[in-house]
Amino acid sequence: MQLLDTRVPAVLLRIDRNPFHHGTLGAVRSLGRAGVEVHVVAESAGSPVARSRFLREMHPPPPPGSSPREVAAALRRVATRIARPAVLVPMDDASAVAVSRMREELSPSYLLPAGHGALPERVADKAALVSVCASLDIAHPVTLVPDSPAQAAHATWRLGLPLVAKWSRPWLVPPGSGLHSTVLVNSAQQARELYLRTEEAGSPLLLQAYLPPGPNRDWFFHGYADCSGVVRAGGPGRKQRAWPRRAGLTTVGRWTANPQVQALAERLTRDLGYRGIFDLDFRLCGTTGLYHLLDFNPRPGAQFRLFSDSAGLDVVRALHLDLTHRPLREAAPLLGRSFVVENYAPFAALRPAPRGRELAWHTPDDPAPGRAMRSLWCRHVSRRLRERLRAAPPAPAPARVVHQAAAPPLTDDEKASSC
Repeated sequence: MQLLDTRVPAVLLRIDRNPFHHGTLGAVRSLGRAGVEVHVVAESAGSPVARSRFLREMHPPPPPGSSPREVAAALRRVATRIARPAVLVPMDDASAVAVSRMREELSPSYLLPAGHGALPERVADKAALVSVCASLDIAHPVTLVPDSPAQAAHATWRLGLPLVAKWSRPWLVPPGSGLHSTVLVNSAQQARELYLRTEEAGSPLLLQAYLPPGPNRDWFFHGYADCSGVVRAGGPGRKQRAWPRRAGLTTVGRWTANPQVQALAERLTRDLGYRGIFDLDFRLCGTTGLYHLLDFNPRPGAQFRLFSDSAGLDVVRALHLDLTHRPLREAAPLLGRSFVVENYAPFAALRPAPRGRELAWHTPDDPAPGRAMRSLWCRHVSRRLRERLRAAPPAPAPARVVHQAAAPPLTDDEKASSC
């Protein structure tokens, strides 16, 4: 194991109030096992993360919809309590964008990667990413930004169905709205209805050509660009299962060598001058053979612990080592290692894993979060089932069969009158 400077604590920031964010737990365990004092600024009510034995303290997060200045104020309060500089690790896009905007105000209290403050926001914005890819000659799905319901409907004809709908800045989508960051559109009417909710979503609607999934087509790359711009830790991974299917988070992934994806990730971060942790999503186009960049997340991906190498180095440890001026020693990648999110893929967690496996929640040296997740997940699934049953239309009553008596035969007089 590479030795971290345990005198320097770490603060993990997550604004998104998602109790099932296993990436936060992974970061707590990764740093805590190395002896680092770990603080988390996130919603703690019911969170399995709060049960981890590697956590020093949970701190209240800024209220939903807080401005970057309010986020910085919450972080300064945490810094006052810790009373020494700490490595700051944003764990979602909203956190990464807020920290990048308030970099100067936070730098006295926190250690942050070098780089341009506006860059994380630029790559996280799905509309801006289209321009980034065009300027760097990186393949990206054809994308339209409609400015009316009619244009949204017309895009379904131009791009074909199905197509992918995304909100440009998904971290602005209000919780409880029923809106999703990414959705598969199957009709012009669906595209029109989504556009009509643009103001509610808080950012423009993007309509994107759909690249069909298939075996070995969905890939991700996690890495850390160090102070000199060299990509360290992490690697390419193949997405084997996702939830929701075809357009969701990785539930089963495998560390798999892919020189093309590796080269694309290194060229992209080098040309941008990006510094820090990043998570990229690619899909291989079956027609052109090109890897299209779908997302650039300027923070750890939820499955980053997949890429823990033979020396125990992952992207979060690489960040801490680099910002505390410790060496990042080269180690062997553990190709074939898998990652499974048990609540979404329970059977995959039971299959043999001869090359090693990382579970999102369960681990022998920190069992409490896994138990808390099981209880929370059961309540979550039960609540969703009740909501669906209440929303379902009542079943139609069975048709009533009436047996009609046969009419008596006509008399001779009746037959004559009917002619």
